[in-house]
Amino acid sequence: MDSAEPDDDAIIEGEIGGGSPGRAHSGRVQSLERAISLLHAVADSSPEGESAANLAALCGLNRATAWRLLATMEQHALVERDPLTNRYSIGFAVARMASAAGVDGLVRRAHAIIERVSHQTGETANLAVARRVGLTYVDEVAPPVVLSAKWLGRQVPLHATSTGKAMLAWLSEEEIESLLAGPLIAYTDTTITDRSRLRAELAATRRRGYGVCVGELEPTLYGVSVPVLDARGRPFAVVSIWGPKDRVPETRFPALGALALQAAADIARSVAAGQPPAAAAAADAGPLTGAR
Repeated sequence: MDSAEPDDDAIIEGEIGGGSPGRAHSGRVQSLERAISLLHAVADSSPEGESAANLAALCGLNRATAWRLLATMEQHALVERDPLTNRYSIGFAVARMASAAGVDGLVRRAHAIIERVSHQTGETANLAVARRVGLTYVDEVAPPVVLSAKWLGRQVPLHATSTGKAMLAWLSEEEIESLLAGPLIAYTDTTITDRSRLRAELAATRRRGYGVCVGELEPTLYGVSVPVLDARGRPFAVVSIWGPKDRVPETRFPALGALALQAAADIARSVAAGQPPAAAAAADAGPLTGAR
């Protein structure tokens, strides 16, 4: 252990070794700053995660300090440790906290893309974000000639919607278990309530790249959904396209899924760039062959 680094987790910057009067009242807790630095380093790591030793080196910390901070954050689900590789990645608690923040910025960056999808398909397009007990729709665009239900602001169950299954399919086993800890309620005859069947459906969702719903929440509503992934491959939002089953039969799912995949990728790029997409992207995009 490197004895040169102070080991008091409650040290306040400016009080190490007495400090100077100008820094003694800064109120900056050094252990918290170290934890935040580690959290940023974990977030910037590859999708496979990073080892404690490498994270310590990146943050200029000794390994013992880094390990204690990471272990504490792991207990609170701020980071997740792969038991096979001992590599750390961002935990689901961070996603929950992020989703509790305002979504105005996300909606502003994604709205033109959601409009484009609705125009391309002639159906309702939605954007949803994760909340504590499910997903909430935060943006919705429906063609003016289409009479559809309004889902904006509504929460939906994860196991009974393409939106929920699209998010679940890109989470870890531990996160899925936590989110599906309660009973799987049957809303219609097609709702998947068997956990083995649901796991198989999540695996199929990940293989094809999009989730599907065949009247599982409401018997007449069919649709497809794709997660919007961050740089580490974790979902922070979901794009959905849906409508009545006579307009959105299963034969349309592949074409709609392709459009949703492109939309999710465009939103991810827009969010990463920190600016909304060019307005022309929505104006120039017309219906695609096979989309309707």
